[in-house]
Amino acid sequence: MAQVFHPSTNTIARVTIFGGIFLLGGLVWVLAGINSSDYVTKVQVVQPQPVPFSHKHHVSGLGIDCRYCHTTVETSNFAGIPPTETCMSCHSQIWVDSPMLEPVRASLRDNKSLEWTRVNDVPDFVYFNHSIHINKGIGCETCHGRVDQMPLMVKAETLQMEWCLTCHRDPGQYIRPREQVFTMGYSYPANQKEVGQRLVKEYNVRSLIDCYTCHR
Repeated sequence: MAQVFHPSTNTIARVTIFGGIFLLGGLVWVLAGINSSDYVTKVQVVQPQPVPFSHKHHVSGLGIDCRYCHTTVETSNFAGIPPTETCMSCHSQIWVDSPMLEPVRASLRDNKSLEWTRVNDVPDFVYFNHSIHINKGIGCETCHGRVDQMPLMVKAETLQMEWCLTCHRDPGQYIRPREQVFTMGYSYPANQKEVGQRLVKEYNVRSLIDCYTCHR
């Protein structure tokens, strides 16, 4: 019986199969790179806001505590966005005629909330509770970065699953005393490994890496 295919067909088949595998691998690599890029994660990207609020001025310059504006961060899953009344408690007395603050005055005058753009956000299918992390000794800057040095708020970390898991797998390396949770520029001690292990036991911190911990 005559040979149906030419012997070179075997080479073509190998090239096609292996070429397809390499092409698929390259495509996965490119998609992974895009998924971790600033274009997707928005890390260090300034988002448009109704008012150019400076955390650097209010936190570092004026010494305002995080909890003055984010009132529910210790008791709720949501840190809380300050109502206009909180802003106007100061700005009804200072910078009262500033054009930059007109949207704030209009918000109070019209009884209409300012529509802030969420900078640090996770997908709707992810459950995150601020109060649990705060009360377990995880500092604000661990996730949000040096907010006290940000003239305009930007996202400091990706907040993607793999980034979160680095802490969930070994929380001791990030944990700090509860009284230092709101401290910006906190310096971990040289013996953080021992301190972290002690605080993990003291605060009853568990290494939660099961899917249902965040995906409920």
